[in-house]
This record gives sequence, structure tokens and C-alpha cells, in this order.
Amino acid sequence: MNKVLGFLLILTAPLLLVSFNAPKKEKINWLSIAELEAAYAKNPKPIIIDVYTDWCGWCKVMDRETYSNDKVADYINKNFYAVKFNAESPGQIVFGNKKYNYNPAYRANDLAVYFLGGRMGYPTTVLLSTLDAQPAPLSGYLKPSELEAPVKYFGEGVYKNKDYPLYMKDFTSSW
Repeated sequence: MNKVLGFLLILTAPLLLVSFNAPKKEKINWLSIAELEAAYAKNPKPIIIDVYTDWCGWCKVMDRETYSNDKVADYINKNFYAVKFNAESPGQIVFGNKKYNYNPAYRANDLAVYFLGGRMGYPTTVLLSTLDAQPAPLSGYLKPSELEAPVKYFGEGVYKNKDYPLYMKDFTSSW
């Protein structure tokens, strides 16, 4: 009998340990390009695009350390449409009624070339105030504290009334 109880305890212990783990960090509600356009048509708001590649190590670090941060994820989910876009997408993509294809010269989709202004570095965070606005790319890995000011600048609509250097003079970080 003791052997049976010991065996059952060994089988159920891992399940019990897993059930008492801390809650997972909040995740960003990532959309595809097609989902973005459908959502934006119903309710316009700023857009943040994570342009990444599958092989990019810093892209994975940014996912793990920046986009998984509770404050970052909460703010982006409330104030933006968030898109995760693989720069090396081989298929045709329609964005803003324009078709984008894979461009072998850049080894990336032309939509990524457009978002990044031809400066192909990963990760790059792209901010758009509107669907048809000029992309504002932020190249490289960004810590939550480095992403906060530009995200809030667009997310709170400050860009409509104040230029970024003036905004930064009064900005106080809370992340």
C-alpha cells in the first residue's frame, strides 16, 4: 500500500507544482497585417509594428524582456494596434491597398523595406500615428525604459501638438 501511495505521489507532485506557479506575464495582443486593417477600419488608433526575423537573437531578447514586461504589454494593448511582422515574409502582402512582394535584393519583403526606410536592421520597432502615416522606425533592441517615451508620445497623441525633442524635456519615465 505504501508503495502505491508513494508512486501516486510521484506522479501527482509535478502536476501540483505546475498548478501553483505564478501567473504568466501579460502578453501583447499581436495582430497580422490583415487583422490590423480590419480593426483599424472599425476604430482607428496608433499602430506599433515589431519587425523581426526568425534568426535574430536580439528580436527574441526583445520579446522576452521588453514585450513581455507587464507595463509595456498593458500600455500597448490599451493604446495601440500591435503587429508582429516577419521581415522575410515570402508571400505577397497587401497593406494600405498596395501589394508588397519579397525583394531578393534586400532579402526581405518590400513591406519591411517600406517600414524600415531601406535600413534593414532587426529588431526594429515601427510606430505609425495612422494607417497611412510616414513610418517612424526605432532600430535595434529597446529596453522597456527606452521604448516608453516614443510609445507614450504616439499613444497619448502628443505628436499632434508637440515635437519629440520638446516632449522629451518634460518627460518622466515610470517604467
